Amino acid sequence: MKLAEGCRKGDAEARKQLYTQYAEQMLAVCYRYTGNLDDAHDVLHDGFIKIFTHFSFRGDSALKTWMYKVMSSQAIDFVRQKHANSLLLMDSEELPDLPDVNENDVMAEGKGIDEETLMRMVAQLPEGCRMVFNLFVFEDKSHKEIAELLHIKPDTSKSQYRYAKNLLITRIKQFIEHEGER
Repeated sequence: MKLAEGCRKGDAEARKQLYTQYAEQMLAVCYRYTGNLDDAHDVLHDGFIKIFTHFSFRGDSALKTWMYKVMSSQAIDFVRQKHANSLLLMDSEELPDLPDVNENDVMAEGKGIDEETLMRMVAQLPEGCRMVFNLFVFEDKSHKEIAELLHIKPDTSKSQYRYAKNLLITRIKQFIEHEGER
């Protein structure tokens, strides 16, 4: 709370400490949404400016949780603006077919994949799928909430999530197979 109080008062040392302590974790959040490291750095920069100029943390949650929400909102806004409020969402019929994989087998084998590799796989999902996946998995939003947030139908959210999950499973399986060849 001392760190938060210092930031609220505009203390430069507290702000520096906050940035140093959380920048790397918040960059990962931004990257998961943008899928591009340069864009993620832009979002991180804008997010910290927003945090420091409007420090509205009240202590209802952990400071990191509050910052995570600020950064994810900033990233969502960035992606929306980048595509003029039109995310690259595909209709269910447009989504390519993926090979059938046993999700349980892949998840069991995939437990050895480091977090950085897994987050890179998430960041490489098609944009609309990535946005829905992040909101559903990391923000714990329902498909109805996602639909309202992204101005889409709940069924579109469901199909984007299903496709993202299947694509991730496929990529995890390929990664595991490739690592086994080494």
